[in-house]
Amino acid sequence: QGGLTRSMEYDAAGRVTTLTNENGSRSEFTYDVLDRLTEQRGFDGRTQRYRYSATGQLIRSEDEGQVTQWYYDEADRITHRTVNGDPAEQWQYDEHGWLTTLSHTSEGHRVAVHYGYDDKGRLTGERQTVENSETGELLWQHETKHAYNEQGLANRVTPDSLPPVEWLTYGSGYLAGMKLGGTPRVEYTRDRLHRETVRSFGSMAGSNAAYELTSTYTPAGQLQSQHLNSLVYDRDYGWNDNGDLVRISGPRQTREYGYSATGRLASVRTLAPDLDIRIPYATDPAGNRLPDPELHPDSTLTVWLDNRIAEDAHYVYRHDEYGRLTEKTDRIPAGVIRTDDERTHHYHYDSQHRLEFYTRIQHGEPQVESRYLYDPLGRRTGKRVWRRVRDLTGWMSLSRKPEVTWYGWDGDRLTTIQTQQSRIQTVYEPGSFTPLIRIETDNGEREKTQRHSLAEKLQQEGSEDGHGVVFPAELVRLLDRLEEEIRADRVSSESRAWLAQCGLTVEQLARQVEPEYTPARKVHLYHCDHRGLPLALISEDGNTAWSGEYDEWGNLLNEENPHHLHQPYRLPGQQHDEESGLYYNRHRYYDPLQGRYIIQDPIGGDGGWNLYQYPLNPVQHVDPLGLSTMIIGNGPVPDNPFGHAAAANRYGLMSSGTGDEMGASVSDYFKKMQPRRDTWIWIIDTTDEEEQCMMNKAIDLNKKLKTINLGPLPVANNCFSRTNMIFEACGFNNPSMNTNAPISLQVLGEFYGYQRYIMPKGPFTGFPFKFQEVK
Repeated sequence: QGGLTRSMEYDAAGRVTTLTNENGSRSEFTYDVLDRLTEQRGFDGRTQRYRYSATGQLIRSEDEGQVTQWYYDEADRITHRTVNGDPAEQWQYDEHGWLTTLSHTSEGHRVAVHYGYDDKGRLTGERQTVENSETGELLWQHETKHAYNEQGLANRVTPDSLPPVEWLTYGSGYLAGMKLGGTPRVEYTRDRLHRETVRSFGSMAGSNAAYELTSTYTPAGQLQSQHLNSLVYDRDYGWNDNGDLVRISGPRQTREYGYSATGRLASVRTLAPDLDIRIPYATDPAGNRLPDPELHPDSTLTVWLDNRIAEDAHYVYRHDEYGRLTEKTDRIPAGVIRTDDERTHHYHYDSQHRLEFYTRIQHGEPQVESRYLYDPLGRRTGKRVWRRVRDLTGWMSLSRKPEVTWYGWDGDRLTTIQTQQSRIQTVYEPGSFTPLIRIETDNGEREKTQRHSLAEKLQQEGSEDGHGVVFPAELVRLLDRLEEEIRADRVSSESRAWLAQCGLTVEQLARQVEPEYTPARKVHLYHCDHRGLPLALISEDGNTAWSGEYDEWGNLLNEENPHHLHQPYRLPGQQHDEESGLYYNRHRYYDPLQGRYIIQDPIGGDGGWNLYQYPLNPVQHVDPLGLSTMIIGNGPVPDNPFGHAAAANRYGLMSSGTGDEMGASVSDYFKKMQPRRDTWIWIIDTTDEEEQCMMNKAIDLNKKLKTINLGPLPVANNCFSRTNMIFEACGFNNPSMNTNAPISLQVLGEFYGYQRYIMPKGPFTGFPFKFQEVK
């Protein structure tokens, strides 16, 4: 493609044994007789080995001397894991087999995630806790509650310490508006194709709103313009015949984008009055950043064979045996007189390759240090930062007390940032990582909201000696529900009945309910670009409270922040760490100066050929129609050690052998599969005609091939072969030699896909990307 070559070698069973990347480096794979991967040697020589039980479960892995072992119960559910003999994560289940608690130790703290469900097995609550391992003191907790409508859609979420967020929808779930605590905040207008055309926000949302964003589209469905009632953020978009974004024009400047033959971003030209600047981006064939020959003509670097960048124009880098960045030092050009010692950044990791400790050294002294805590899912739950300050004697040293920040999550999205001054909470657009609403509450205001629940008050007053009593859990649940109903002035007949049995009335209990204090909150709208990167924070009266300008890789170039707002969000899913300059990106950290991650992809080759790589076209648009197709790979389970292959687009699910009708609900499929299986998803661009073609082919195959064989080899009628047939019938030919084998799914995804995701097994709470079905 574009003059660059990747090659694959196969064994007699059609399994990929060798990958040769664009730089000529090789990665090798070895399998057992059941097609399970047993050894993988990366392009950089990093070797990983895997062992399985008789039922196909992974029980042992080795990674450059690090040994991880998995343990299961009699129902083949994972119960705990060890790393080099030390305890790691622990899983606990209820009588239904549903995961209730996942825990581990991080930075000496016991960190746990607790799940709650309704009688249909739907997730109703997620609570994260951090405790002192020695004293049991609760240091941090964060809870998110979910509720569902009659159609089973999650239409209401209650963030920790906030009123409920309600999503107003029509038809099969198209978004019409958003309420916070019953107050309309955002309203949407859509065209006949259900594309967003107008978004309004403010105290008069929907009627002379302070903020009104109008979007238009090209005949091909691409975003054409976004105009505000305030002209400063107007944007017009230009596209070429290949569907690449080549121009973004605004009131102050125009940016033009040039691409290589392989679709990589090659240059950015910025045009403004008295300004014409072109910035080139050079990479080696495998996509690793190189000094551009125009700016650095003396550079002799042409390729990084192991994909590990050792130096650039600004820094010298060092990596460990796992490919993790461990050191970054300022590069001092030859002949330059040093007026200051160079700075060296040090990065230290835990056994799961998560950044655990960071420090920056200058003059032989630490300038800043930080430590990070994670929950068992790898989500960062806290950080502590020590900065260099001057003490009373005038001596400079690190502060004795750290700055402490806690984080709360809803699934994979960071929703709460708790600092020593305030709590910042974010509401995202449904099914995406694009922030929508920012809510900030000062800690002093939050303290005024502290009160006793009805159950707590009755327990406290329930004994004559003043020591209180302990109610049964069921009674506490009933009282909590009653309190909610009293506050909403909608007491159910069921609650009235059990109160009558106790000789009590609603009025008696209502007098015991402590009044609620509504804290003062600052509410802002995130005004984002087409990728979901925040450009401004808009107040309820329509004024800009914060604004930022970025380059294409997410580096902040200019910022206007007169109100000193903390706005760490960058490209979707990223949060800026001021102490290190890195962006935390859920599973790993992103270095915007390099435009790549500092460790390899934790899902290995399933994430792409270059394990450090961030998308090489970071300005590429997100299709506003959702015209994209998922290639779905569900991981193995005891009754099917080969895993499962399926596909989905906006016309529904295409899955053979799972009892689902062609065109069935994709969300329902994931609700069924996700609790038991890890899932890999590749996203490929498709047209409406291609998506209809795929669904028609799937229906036709289902009629002709009624039964399906389990197991990828040697049979030729299984879920992998059928999924490949669907794509091949519509122009997506798989270069894999054996389209019956599980590896063929990865080949198809890597060949055509532009994005990939991994969804760990557990309760399904939505997709980590925009997806909309026609139904």
